[in-house]
Amino acid sequence: MNIIGIIILITLICEVLLNFIADFLNISVLKKEIPSEFQGLYDAETYKRSQEYLKVNVQFTWVERLFDLTLLLVFWFSKGFFYLDNWVRAFNFGSILSGLIYISVLAFAKFILSLPFSLYSTFVIEEKFGFNKTTLKTYIQDTLKGLVLAAIIGAPILSGIIFFFDYTGQYGWIFCWIFVTIVSLFVHFIAPTWILPLFNKFKPIEEGDLKSEIIAYAEKIDFPLKNIFIVDGSKRSSKSNAFFTGFGNNKRIALFDTLIEKHSTKELIAVLAHEMGHFKKKHILKSVILNILHGGLIFFLLSIFISYNKLFECFFMEHISVYAGLIFFSMLFTPIELLLDILLNIYSRKIEYEADKFAVETTDDKESLVNALKNLSFDNLTNLKPHQFYVFLHYSHPPVLERIKALS
Repeated sequence: MNIIGIIILITLICEVLLNFIADFLNISVLKKEIPSEFQGLYDAETYKRSQEYLKVNVQFTWVERLFDLTLLLVFWFSKGFFYLDNWVRAFNFGSILSGLIYISVLAFAKFILSLPFSLYSTFVIEEKFGFNKTTLKTYIQDTLKGLVLAAIIGAPILSGIIFFFDYTGQYGWIFCWIFVTIVSLFVHFIAPTWILPLFNKFKPIEEGDLKSEIIAYAEKIDFPLKNIFIVDGSKRSSKSNAFFTGFGNNKRIALFDTLIEKHSTKELIAVLAHEMGHFKKKHILKSVILNILHGGLIFFLLSIFISYNKLFECFFMEHISVYAGLIFFSMLFTPIELLLDILLNIYSRKIEYEADKFAVETTDDKESLVNALKNLSFDNLTNLKPHQFYVFLHYSHPPVLERIKALS
């Protein structure tokens, strides 16, 4: 094995060890005492149950993570990438179709092997803790829809990347960057009206106090609100959520029906004020720009390694190809991606604080936002006091206690 292979192997193992350390620290700081901010909301049994939910998920994640790593290493060192490449090349389909077949086979194999974990998570763990509302029929329908969407969206993107790298020379990465950016923005634009409704029903909010309060608040902050929908989240889970999505006339705010059932009108306004705050503070636009720049960096680095002979040698490959290079580069890129994710999460936590502050200032109602945050954490069995190292690595939102303290 050459130096590139050693770097990739060490990186994969170090990533697993880093996650293990973060998980261990996260569990080690669990305390029996309920935080003072949640006294009266949690009882001892419920708080213990929230911690058990965390432990069970950590243990399950570790089984899955070690399984994935073992599978990858066995496939790698048994020359699986090489044998699959030879099998695909025997058809003489050309680089684009060959690439589609090669990556589709790997992706489908990964899907099949991960299916038992997904089923166990949904129908055993989530069921045990009272969250799962998904029927087997719904699960199968969601899975099939996801596979079809992955093919419809993924195949053109992959074909474009292979084409540009194969036929546009040293500037191929720029064409790929522009192409993927356009496709991504288009998908985000059509998602609210064409993709999301494939999985959930979006019912326009009914006339009443809640709708009137939302419209009045939106007018107060000059928010261009046209669409407010109730999502049948209870079809799959008892967990609550709300989100803002779309661009232009396709913008919509969506409230899970479970959120409406468990929160007062004032709390719902506070939650929506937070979501609208992201728009008014231009967080969404800034995030889009960051994602575009992130994509540009990936494609630039990819252009350096996409045909690097030693990268293919360490995977026992005899032929250099864009489609295989995409997979190998993704493993080589792991430490840089980890660093970028940490930086993006730091930024994400910062704008969450800003959106909270916006919500309080524009509603003049700190108590409702605090109560909403508490109730959301209670309903979803959130870890109230995660270890700071775990937060540093993984959290895109600040821990709920830190958000509450920041509002004091």
